[in-house]
Amino acid sequence: MKRTLIALSTVFMITSCSTKQEVAPKDFMELPKWAIDANIYEVNVRQHTKEGTLQAFQSHLPRLAKMGVDILWFMPIQPIGVINRKGDLGSYYSISDYTGINPNFGTLKDFQAIVNEAHELGMEVILDWVANHTSFDHHWVQEKPTFYTQDTQGNSPIVALDNNGNAIEDWTDVADLNYNNEELREAMISEMDWWFTNTGIDGFRCDVAGFVPYDFWKDAITTLRSKHGPLFMLAEWEDPALIQAGFNAVYGWEFHHIMNEVAQGYKSVQAIADYALKSDSIWPSHTMKMYFNTNHDENSWNGTVKERMGNYGDAMYVLASLMKRSFPLMYSGQEAGLNHRYPFFSKDSIGLDWESKHPQAEFFEKMLSMKHKYQALHNGKYGYDMVLEIDTITNSMRIVRANPGEQNSVIGIFEFGKLSSTYEEPQNLELLISVNGAKVWGSKLD
Repeated sequence: MKRTLIALSTVFMITSCSTKQEVAPKDFMELPKWAIDANIYEVNVRQHTKEGTLQAFQSHLPRLAKMGVDILWFMPIQPIGVINRKGDLGSYYSISDYTGINPNFGTLKDFQAIVNEAHELGMEVILDWVANHTSFDHHWVQEKPTFYTQDTQGNSPIVALDNNGNAIEDWTDVADLNYNNEELREAMISEMDWWFTNTGIDGFRCDVAGFVPYDFWKDAITTLRSKHGPLFMLAEWEDPALIQAGFNAVYGWEFHHIMNEVAQGYKSVQAIADYALKSDSIWPSHTMKMYFNTNHDENSWNGTVKERMGNYGDAMYVLASLMKRSFPLMYSGQEAGLNHRYPFFSKDSIGLDWESKHPQAEFFEKMLSMKHKYQALHNGKYGYDMVLEIDTITNSMRIVRANPGEQNSVIGIFEFGKLSSTYEEPQNLELLISVNGAKVWGSKLD
């Protein structure tokens, strides 16, 4: 029967659109045109191939380009510290030389070859940047001790601190940098600039960006863009102030945790609606939020997609892709059916089958194609407004991304309960995706 929105108190509908007058910051004008409909693929060089090298990964570039990947985000490829090292190979984020290459991965020439081929194939490359801390054997420790935070006795360096000045549990392999030192700030910007000047990368994913002073980020981003043009900057943090500081995109950590809890049955679709309302009220309209059903941290520390989301893993990726502001992430190996946790401090011994095409590859190809073809799903303010309807009785929801008069709409219906949804399937649209818990339709395009 036809659904009546006002008949049930358990039905909730929001229209997600900007109602306030916004003045886009100058840095917004620096958004690269290629980022308007972009997706992102996280590259874990150590674990991606049996060899764990840059050269071995390079052979995957044509496949990823054909799949529709736009941005390659490389986890840190720099040398890893030895002092206080964890495990056999250490944490990717304990960097001993900002402008070096981890010898286990290869050489600078190897990385340059990847950047060059990626650009030829129409992909962009961003590099993880760890500005909050270094390893304890970074050359600055001896050469520039005042670059590091001191303890109460005036000794430095000390382990990385959180925003309350407390040592971060289990970060014993990294030393806290002191951003009260102006010389450090200048040196850090210089190290970042080195990668643009010498390799031609297209931006950075900035690790724990909220632990670094925001005025540093504003200075760094402004300086780098003035020299190199519209670079792409992604913050691993979730704070609107980082968008004002010049970042193009931030992590969608809160939404990721909500998706886990909805998939596990701890929360209902009401939590998704509440998040959408809050997000629309506090985030600038040009914000891009990186949504995901897994990444390197989630996979290694909290479990595989299957462990956290059960049979709703694909549905949650679909949901993440349809949300307003969505900038979807795929992690190394997801398209090959990654079904185990990569160890964080050592080499994966299980590996992936790259010889045969996994069914997940077709799913991601369809999702990435949908993102490109439908303007309704484009990033930030370039996408269409969102109407989200929920029914808490059946724990189901519908998302409509459309503009009045436009023929480029997308509709998704999601079912996360035991009862079937009563939402009617659209008859005049084309079925684009059908997975457990989610179906998506779109306007028929020429």
